[in-house]
Amino acid sequence: ELMTGYTMLRNGGVGNGGQPWMLRWSSRIRLTWLSFTLFIILVFFPLIAHYYLTTIDDADDAGKRIFGPRTGNELCEVKHVQDLCRIRESVSEELLQLEAKRQELNSEIAKLNLKIEACKKSIENAKQDLLQLKNVISQTEHSYKELMAQNQPKLSLPIRLLPDKDDATFPLPKSNRNCRLHNCFDYSRCPLTSGFPVYVYNSDDYPFGSSLDPLIKQAFEATVRTNVYVTENANIACVYIILVGEMQEPVMPKPTELEQQLHSLPYWRTDGHNHLIINLSRKSETQNFIYNISTGRAMIAQSTFYDVQYRPGFDIVVSPLVHAMSEPNFLEIPPQVPVKRKYLFSFQGEKIESLRSSLQEVRSFEEEIEGNAPADYDDRIITTLKAVQDSKLDFVLVEFTCKNQPKASLPTEWALCGERDDRLELLKLSTFALIITPGDTHLVISAGCAMRLFEALEVGAIPVVLGEQVQLPYNDVIRWNEAALIIPKPRITEVHFLLRSISDNDLLAMRRQGRFLWETYFSTSDNVFSTVLAIIRTRIQIPAAPIREETAVEIPHRSGKAAGTDPNMADNGDLDLGPVETEPPYASPKYLRNFTLTAMDIYRNWNSAPGPFHLFPYTPFDPVLPSEAKFLGSGTGFRPIGGGAGGSGKEFQAALGGNVPREQFTVVMLTYEREEVLMNSLERLNGLPYLNKVVVVWNSPKLPSEDLLWPDIGVPIMVVRTEKNSLNNRFLPWDEIETEAILSIDDDAHLRHDEIMFGFRVWREARDRIVGFPGRYHAWDIPHQSWLYNSNYSCELSMVLTGAAFFHKYYAYLYSYVMPQAIRDMVDEYINCEDIAMNFLVSHLTRKPPIKVTSRWTFRCPGCPQALSHDDSHFHERHKCINFFVKVYGYMPLLYTQFRVDSVLFKTRLPHDKTKCFKFI
Repeated sequence: ELMTGYTMLRNGGVGNGGQPWMLRWSSRIRLTWLSFTLFIILVFFPLIAHYYLTTIDDADDAGKRIFGPRTGNELCEVKHVQDLCRIRESVSEELLQLEAKRQELNSEIAKLNLKIEACKKSIENAKQDLLQLKNVISQTEHSYKELMAQNQPKLSLPIRLLPDKDDATFPLPKSNRNCRLHNCFDYSRCPLTSGFPVYVYNSDDYPFGSSLDPLIKQAFEATVRTNVYVTENANIACVYIILVGEMQEPVMPKPTELEQQLHSLPYWRTDGHNHLIINLSRKSETQNFIYNISTGRAMIAQSTFYDVQYRPGFDIVVSPLVHAMSEPNFLEIPPQVPVKRKYLFSFQGEKIESLRSSLQEVRSFEEEIEGNAPADYDDRIITTLKAVQDSKLDFVLVEFTCKNQPKASLPTEWALCGERDDRLELLKLSTFALIITPGDTHLVISAGCAMRLFEALEVGAIPVVLGEQVQLPYNDVIRWNEAALIIPKPRITEVHFLLRSISDNDLLAMRRQGRFLWETYFSTSDNVFSTVLAIIRTRIQIPAAPIREETAVEIPHRSGKAAGTDPNMADNGDLDLGPVETEPPYASPKYLRNFTLTAMDIYRNWNSAPGPFHLFPYTPFDPVLPSEAKFLGSGTGFRPIGGGAGGSGKEFQAALGGNVPREQFTVVMLTYEREEVLMNSLERLNGLPYLNKVVVVWNSPKLPSEDLLWPDIGVPIMVVRTEKNSLNNRFLPWDEIETEAILSIDDDAHLRHDEIMFGFRVWREARDRIVGFPGRYHAWDIPHQSWLYNSNYSCELSMVLTGAAFFHKYYAYLYSYVMPQAIRDMVDEYINCEDIAMNFLVSHLTRKPPIKVTSRWTFRCPGCPQALSHDDSHFHERHKCINFFVKVYGYMPLLYTQFRVDSVLFKTRLPHDKTKCFKFI
């Protein structure tokens, strides 16, 4: 084909069809060349250009680089690339940091894994040690129990005595006059653990009941209903009581009829053993109608006895029941001061039968010494007393004839003159009151003498009893020589000298003791009946019934708020608080004592009661209540004897001071709708050593907020609901208080832990006193002739406010149940003065001032809402309270003191094992 084309070209390309063929051939040639050219350009040109550019960039002069790759900085000079560069650098740095952290965490994880393995090994070792310690503790406790069982066996209840169904074997005395407890009382009906149940007959069920004095019967029934010993089950009764007097004379039954009615009592059992016949007298002319009645083995309690009728240690001489249905009015009772009154002594009376012969015939003492003694010393008494009155040496008032008709009286008895109010007015002016016993020596006591004694004690006239043979009321349990003078009648000429020689201090002590006897055993029907039962119970050695405690009604509340630790509260400085207890709350231990010893203590303490409101047969110096017989520490038993350890103070301080090695206290906090202040105060108690629990007395009728979260301070918080808003609730003996020590504190009080602990240490060594922080004192206002309450800073004090003070729970019982109701009513009226009332009570009982610790004069927290004490009328009310309390007590019981206890902590040259000592100033 090529050849053909070549021939055609040589021939000029002429011929048929030559021209189109040439066109097709040239087109193919151009297409091939174009493809080849494009291939060359696309393949070889870039290679050549790349080589060229690379060769040029290898030049030494960097500035001549035009197309070579540039450095990062150079590229960053380009504006639109700068942001990207910064991002890259930041990400690079973060990546480097994360890598470093990852490596660090990996190393820490490795270390923690090693520690975990070590802790697992330690836990296993601790479990083994704990198991060993538990075994050691168990063995030690077992050994301790064995030693206690050997050395101090626990007392168990005795075998109960059971009464015989048949009384035929009960020994009979030769006569009823020889009756004593051992031969006329059935002890089998009164086991030690019986609780002394007493059954009281209803007098209305018997004919003689209609003859009883309505007032006496009503008062007796009211007393019986409230007495803790009275039972309605006669089958378990220890003593059976029947009221037979005072009888109304117009309807008085005959002696034979009364005797038959007594013998027909359902539990008389042929001879009336374990029966008590009570004949109360409301008038001085009460007759002794039981004298002609056969009472068998029954005990008799009345105000008139003949010697052939009275059986010492078996019968009971009771006081007259003057205030049958009414409480004594303390405002009408004269004060105990001034000690000496207008008349040195006084006497008003008339003896109709022997008065005329006494005035006509006067026999000398020489005749009496020669053996011609008169049958009645009243003649000599009349002459001597008239001579003293005529001598004008002292103001005396003696009257042997009544201006009006004298009261009815027994033969040879001095009848009372005038009405009761007239006699009391005279006695209020008399320092001493003469009581002349009946001329008949066989009449050991009469209702008239008992009435004179009652009236003298009531108004503070010291009784002077002429006649040593007299049997005064409750004479076997009361030391009458502490409140009265009992002088034989032959010493009548020495009476004037004797009365003038008694000092003012002794006069005041006797008057105060007489006031105590009158208020405790004479004043009301409840006191008379309780005293009669207490005498019988003490004679047969049965312990007293537990005293009532206030049942705490708890208000439900939520706790769980973790209480913080206030550094100001926990900072104790250099004060060593001793060992800090970490064990659970520990109640004051109750002691185990023999019932016989308890009965002995009853007799000792009953007769030495220091104050007029001490109804319990125990003194605050040995504050053991019938309901809480707890050991208070006597200074012995816990201290080593001889050359053993001790003496350095180390053991004493380790026991927190005092002689009780283990003790805690309870905080009683009174509050009223101040939730924020209360929560702050509770938080401040967190970590307080020796704290048993906190009793919050919620004094508002409005309950706390339901969403209120109470702090968790490590000890129980008991929120107690009260029946009414009363400041007296602060001193109620709540059953939740299980410790003897009570720290009464206001909800806004601000005390440090070291201050509280120091106060607790001091109280443990002065358990019968109030120990607190803020001191106050009383003062005599000369212009107004009244007492004032003073809170100014002073170098002396007589009161310690109970808004921050320690006291014994014993005083809570006395304040709530024994102290006169008039004082508590005054506190409720003013909503004030409860702290003054407690100071009056304790000082009255102990005759000691309170103890102030530290130099604090106030304890309010800064920034707290104002309390009641900020009211303008607060101090005026406290002035009134003090003067009212003085009227109730009859004198000012508060005592001044300049004694204050501070923690000085002086260092002396002692060996290293000797502890620091406290210095009391």
